[in-house]
Order: sequence, then structure tokens, then C-alpha cells
Amino acid sequence: MIRVLLIVVALAVLAAAVRWIIGARPERVAQALRYFGVGLLTLVGGVLLFTGKAFLGMPILSGAVLLLRHSVKKARATRRPGQKSRVYADALMMELDLDSGEINGMVLKGSRNGSELNELTDQELLALHAEMAAWPESRELLETYLDRRIADWRDGPDAQAGAGLGTPPGSGPMTEQEAYEILGLAPGAAETEIRQAHRRLMKRVHPDTGGSAALASRLNAAKDFLLRRHV
Repeated sequence: MIRVLLIVVALAVLAAAVRWIIGARPERVAQALRYFGVGLLTLVGGVLLFTGKAFLGMPILSGAVLLLRHSVKKARATRRPGQKSRVYADALMMELDLDSGEINGMVLKGSRNGSELNELTDQELLALHAEMAAWPESRELLETYLDRRIADWRDGPDAQAGAGLGTPPGSGPMTEQEAYEILGLAPGAAETEIRQAHRRLMKRVHPDTGGSAALASRLNAAKDFLLRRHV
């Protein structure tokens, strides 16, 4: 009777595991398998150690520790749902949701300081665009948002007000933290993850697909900055 009960419980656990694997994200499955491997190696190594076979148990336990460290580092570096790519300019912070592709932003200077772009009316956004003439880089980022929200805004009489101010100035040397934020990665991301994040984001913001040259330029700079640290 006990044997039958154990078999039933084992089958139920197996069925639940299969359902979870089918419905879970691939990265979640991979993470679970890594931690399962850590647990299995620890169990086998512990049994061998306490049965007098330390020459086998110790290497296996050491392997479990190394796999655990790798799993923790991988979990910290892997992009999680809900993460965002953030690009800062003088007067504007632009934010790209890495899951939905939606863009929002926050005004950092001027009469609308502290306002989110999604909360402003169309007329307020156009007025903000004119005000951004003092900050060309921020103005260009705002135009990316306007292109997505107001399809014909460039046909208006004030669309080009303040143009011709020259090349937008840089916003200072990029920091490591800023580079990770732009690509939507956690510190410590591997080279392959940096390249994948850059490629994924470029598909959304490249000028050839209706994106922004300013955003594409910051993405390229962030990728190059982080890859140099992996050389």
C-alpha cells in the first residue's frame, strides 16, 4: 500500500513538473535545471563523503559550489520581465519597456520638469518640443516619442521650430551603470548577453524602422563600452 502511494505521489509530482516546464519561460526552465543540478551534486557528494569515499565526494561537492556560483551570477545578469532600457539626456529621460516595446519618458528640466510624457496632452507635448530647442539631444529623443504617439505631428507649423542648432552635444562620458541601464541588463552580464540585448533593442529603435538615430547611437555606445571591458 505504501509503495503504491509513493508511486502515485511521484507521478503527481512528475505531472506537475511537466506542466510547469510546458508553461514556463525557457530561461526559467534553464535556471531551475541549474539549481536542480546543484542539489543533485550536493546530495551525491554528501552521500559519498559520509560513506567514507571522500576522494569522490569532495570533487563532486566542489563542482556543486562552482555550479551554484555560476547559477547565481547567471540569474543576476539575465534580463527579467518588466525590465526597461533607460537613456538619459540633458533634459529628458527616455524609457523603453523591453517586453512590450512601449516608450515613455520623464522631463528633467524646463516648465514640465518631473512630468511623464504619457501624462501630457498632445498640445503640451508639442509645446515641450518647442521648449526643448535649448537641449537638442533631448529634443531628438522626444521626437522619437512623438513619432509613435502623434503620427502627423511633423506636418504642424511648429514642428521644425528651433531646428538648425547643430549637432547635439554629448552628455558626458558614459558610466558602466548607465551602459547597463541603456541595454536593460544587470551588472555582470556576459558578452553574449550584451550582444543579444543590443541586437534586440536595435530592431526597435533603428532609424530604418522608424526609430531614432539618437537612441541607436546610445545603444551602440553602451555596447562598445561594455564589450571593451570584456577584452
